[in-house]
Amino acid sequence: MLTRVRVESFTISLDGYGAGPRQGIDDPLGVGATDLHQWALPTRTFQRTLFGADGGTTGINDNFAARGFANIGAWILGRNMFGPIRGPWPDLSWKGWWGDNPPYHVPVFILTHHAHPPVPMEGNTTFYFVTTGIRDALDLARQAASGMDVRIGGGANTIQQYLRAGLIDEMHLAIAPVLLGSGERLFEGVDLRALEYDCVQHVASENATHVVLKRRGAP
Repeated sequence: MLTRVRVESFTISLDGYGAGPRQGIDDPLGVGATDLHQWALPTRTFQRTLFGADGGTTGINDNFAARGFANIGAWILGRNMFGPIRGPWPDLSWKGWWGDNPPYHVPVFILTHHAHPPVPMEGNTTFYFVTTGIRDALDLARQAASGMDVRIGGGANTIQQYLRAGLIDEMHLAIAPVLLGSGERLFEGVDLRALEYDCVQHVASENATHVVLKRRGAP
């Protein structure tokens, strides 16, 4: 089975932003960006995966949330997705936003310019830090995934880098009926048409329009 490289459940606003302005420890997604994810947070998949809770909504939104965790053997994240720290690591105390048992349960490769030892966590998640670029991170993630797919988790800049390099096979985007006004635009400087992506599915729910884009020739 070929390893595919996928973006899943990445939410953007109507004006194209995947994160709001002024990201920090109190607003990890940027000011106002929590509103983007109202389609996802109530779902059974997110309630179970992120919060360890029973219950949650089913239907279109949950179906798309669940597909994002199916057949994933490794993740790749930009450094901002791991934490708010910038520059050299001041210490090794920060271990991510998610507590002792992060929702990944597979190896996670963090793109950074500053070396950091691996961080093993509960639930089979280990964070590895890659200082040699997106292709090396993807090679390591493919090896770790052992034939399963690799999920590019974000943020927007990380996805842009992989898109421009033609390395993403498929993207599920959720377009939320929210305007952010500023922040990080997902497709800033990216020509999806020239990169040969096509829309292969679009489904509307009450609080998101789900769109699946696939690169021509991708497995």
